[in-house]
Amino acid sequence: MLQPVEMQDFFIVFFSSAMVIMAGALYALLFAWSRLQTKPLLMIFAYISYAALFVSVLVLASAAHLQGFWWWLVIIMLLGYFLAPHGIWKLCTGTHGQHGTDADRHSEIEEPVNIKS
Repeated sequence: MLQPVEMQDFFIVFFSSAMVIMAGALYALLFAWSRLQTKPLLMIFAYISYAALFVSVLVLASAAHLQGFWWWLVIIMLLGYFLAPHGIWKLCTGTHGQHGTDADRHSEIEEPVNIKS
């Protein structure tokens, strides 16, 4: 059974929740920017952001008294959030290709010839 958050843990829950949002957004942003700009240093910062996310989520789960099933659900969600950007990147590059954008491909297509009868 879940226990309510105690008043002395309220600040910890509030701060760790804010850190989950900030670190998660920073991880996604740096991951995407690193892949788009092909800058490996940004990927290192993305993984550091994920580490901050990981710690923040564990602190939040502990302060919120999550145990048993809920604790394992948190761990599975952390693993999913780590792997999701990799899968989404593979899906996007597989769908759209790595070279050029849609605008580049449209400019290569010749204009149709108007035939008047």
